[in-house]
Amino acid sequence: MEYFEENWQSPLKHNHLAHFNALWTLDAEWFEEPNIRRGGWSGVVKVPLQQVEIEDDPVFIFIKRQENHLSRTWRHPLSGIATFQKEYDNIQRYHRYQIPTLELVYFGTRSYNGKRQAIIATKELVGYHPLDALLPNSGLSWQRRQALLKTIAKVLCHMHQHHIQHNSLYPKHIFAKAIDDDWDIRIIDLEKAKRRLFKNTAILRDLSTLRRHTQNWTAREQVTFFKAYVDEVKLSAKSKKLWYQIHDRIVHKSK
Repeated sequence: MEYFEENWQSPLKHNHLAHFNALWTLDAEWFEEPNIRRGGWSGVVKVPLQQVEIEDDPVFIFIKRQENHLSRTWRHPLSGIATFQKEYDNIQRYHRYQIPTLELVYFGTRSYNGKRQAIIATKELVGYHPLDALLPNSGLSWQRRQALLKTIAKVLCHMHQHHIQHNSLYPKHIFAKAIDDDWDIRIIDLEKAKRRLFKNTAILRDLSTLRRHTQNWTAREQVTFFKAYVDEVKLSAKSKKLWYQIHDRIVHKSK
């Protein structure tokens, strides 16, 4: 299968990259060295796309390529599917529910000489920084940190309201860009994301993971984030119960 995001068909064609084999054989240095596992591999390159209008600056995209890099699912328990297929499906799901994430450029899969290959391409996040680079001790004023924490909390709450569990919610997977007095957020690395029957399952998993990896946040930052997430100035009994459930999961995990 092949999928082209409509706005990117012309730039890809202009750069002679409008089909699977051209993207697969593109000679470029690895942005991330290939990850080799279970008889397969997966790697990333970053390349500039020259614009159709010559005076425009190039736009950079990330091209992720993999071969025999598979994940088993309940629908494909034996043969598995390409892990990029899961990422592609989740990017589309996030877009459908208006959860901010990467801008998709291209996705394709094929079988070649008995090997299963997949490509996913996304636009570079220009001007965005991962949360672990912004907090703490970033030089941001408390007002700016507070705005950042509240914006992230609202995005994650929106995600969970749709029963979506990121399943790997580390600070490095939350990107932010300052826009005037506000922040624009993008959630990345959706390979493991899934939809849960009960949204509380997603909430507990994701928030406990995030808090476990943000223990360098101040108590004030943790409370500000949590209050914004539950949209309460003073925590209700229900929210306090959630707070302690998250704490208990972290303690259990540490053991």
